[in-house]
Amino acid sequence: MAKEDLLGGSLWDQYSDVVTDRMNNPRHQGEITQEEADALNSRLIVADFGAESCGDAVRLYWAVDENERIVKSKFKSFGCGTAIASSDMMVELCEGKTVSEAVKITNIDVEKALRDEENTPAVPPQKMHCSVMAYDVIKKAAAEYKGVDSESFEEEIIVCECARVTLSTLQEVIKLNDLKTVEEVTDYTKAGAFCKSCIKPGGHEERDYYLVDILANTRAEMDQEKLSAAADAGLSGDFLKMTMVQRIKAIDAVVDENVRQFLVMDGGNMEVIDVKDEGENVDVYIRYLGACSSCASSTTGTLFAIEAALKEKLSDKIRVLPI
Repeated sequence: MAKEDLLGGSLWDQYSDVVTDRMNNPRHQGEITQEEADALNSRLIVADFGAESCGDAVRLYWAVDENERIVKSKFKSFGCGTAIASSDMMVELCEGKTVSEAVKITNIDVEKALRDEENTPAVPPQKMHCSVMAYDVIKKAAAEYKGVDSESFEEEIIVCECARVTLSTLQEVIKLNDLKTVEEVTDYTKAGAFCKSCIKPGGHEERDYYLVDILANTRAEMDQEKLSAAADAGLSGDFLKMTMVQRIKAIDAVVDENVRQFLVMDGGNMEVIDVKDEGENVDVYIRYLGACSSCASSTTGTLFAIEAALKEKLSDKIRVLPI
C-alpha cells in the first residue's frame, strides 16, 4: 500500500521511512496458537487494548518460558498504519526480554526505535498516541502473566501519556526553573508536545490532570511558599527595622502575591534594584522588564498598584521609583 493511500501526501514528510516500511511490511503481525506455545514449552499470554480516542485496538501475544522470558511475540492491530508500525516495533522490542524487563518499555522507546535519525520524530505529534497503545498493551500482558492489576505497574501519576511525564516531574520542573507558561513547561519536559490532549480540557480524551491546572496550582504553591518563608524569616515585623536583605525579600513577597501575576499576564515583569532610606521615606527603586518597560501605564496605573500594595502590606513610608 502506498504511503499516500494511508496518509495523504500532505503528511508524507512527517513519517519516517522506518514507519512507512513497518506499515506496509510488518515483521511480527499474526498470532501465537496454544499449540505453538506448548511446542516452545511456554505459557501463552494474550492481551487486548483499545484507544477510546481514535478507535484503534491492538492484541498482543506472548509465549513466555519458565524463566519469565518472552521467547516469541506477535500482534494483531485493528487501526491505522501508524498503529501497525508502532505495534510491530513494540513486539520486536519485547522478544528476548523477561516480562519484568518488557514492562519497562515505554511509548517513547517505541517511537525512538521507529526514527530514521536520532533527533527527528518518527511520526507527527497528533499520531503519537498510537505508540501509547504499545505501552498499555504491554502492561496488560504483564499483568495477566503476573496475576496483578495493570495499574500496579504505575508508580506515579502520568499526566502526559505521549511523553510519559509524571505529575511530580512537572511540579518539580516548574518550581526549579520558575516556569510561568504552558509553552515553557512543554519546552522543558515535552509534556503536551505531541497529541496535546493533556494541555487543557477539550482534547480528544478527558483527563484527570491538565497542564494549565498543574501550572496554576504549582505557581500558587510557590507564591505561598515565598510568603511562608518571608514570615519564617521574621519579615512580618516592622519593615523600617528590617535589614536590607529582609526588606528586599519582603517587597518581593508582596509583589509576588499582589502584582506580579498581572504583569506576567501582559508579557512583562519587574525587579527590585535598590532600597534606600530618604529622610522619613523608604525609596524602592524598580526596573520594569519585558512589555512593562515600554508600557504607558508603567509610570501611572501600574506604578500606583505596586506602591499601594507595598504601602498597605509593609509601610506607608514606601515610595516606588522606576529607573
